[in-house]
Amino acid sequence: MRYADTHKAETRQRVLKVAAREIRAKGPDNVAVAGVMASAGLTHGGFYAHFGSKQALISEAIGTMFDDARQRIATIDSEDPKTALRRYVDFYLSKGHRDGRDRGCPLPALAGDLVRSGAAAREQFGAGVAGLTNRLANSLNRMGVDNASAEASSMLAQMVGAVVLSRAVDDAAQADAILADAHAAIVERYGLGRVQ
Repeated sequence: MRYADTHKAETRQRVLKVAAREIRAKGPDNVAVAGVMASAGLTHGGFYAHFGSKQALISEAIGTMFDDARQRIATIDSEDPKTALRRYVDFYLSKGHRDGRDRGCPLPALAGDLVRSGAAAREQFGAGVAGLTNRLANSLNRMGVDNASAEASSMLAQMVGAVVLSRAVDDAAQADAILADAHAAIVERYGLGRVQ
C-alpha cells in the first residue's frame, strides 16, 4: 500500500502529540517509547524511522508542548493587553489548569525533571521559557509597565511556582488558596482588576 507524501510527517506529529501528553503527565524519565508508540497506534519497531533516540523524542516533544501553549495564548498579542493578560492569568492560575497536567503548560510539569535531562531537552525548555516571557513582557510593555522584561520573568515564576505548589500539596483548601493568593497578587500588582 502506498502512503500519501505527508504520511510520515503526520505520523511523526501524532507520536509527538502523544509523547508530549505522556511527558507532561509522567515526567520524561517515566515515559516508555513502547508505550508512546502503542498510544499513537504504532509498533515499537517503527520508532527509529522517526527519531534517533528517546532523548530526541523528548526534546522534540517539549518543542511540541510549547507550540501548543503558544497557540493557546496567540491572542495575547492582538487584544487589549490588560484584557489579554487578565484572561491568561485567569487560565493559568485556575483549578482546571492545575488539574490538567497532561495538557497544561509544560513549565510547571517539567521544571523539576529537566534539571537532570540532556542539553537538547533543556535547550528546548529554555527557548520555551524565553518565548513565553517575551510574550508576557510585550503585553506588560504595551500597558506601560516599567522594566517589562524583568516583570514578565517575575510574573511567570510566580505563576509557575503557584501551579507547582498547588499540585504538590495534599490539602485541597491549601492547594486552592495557593492559586487564589497568587492570582490576587498578580491582578493587584498589574491593575488587572478592571479590564475592558
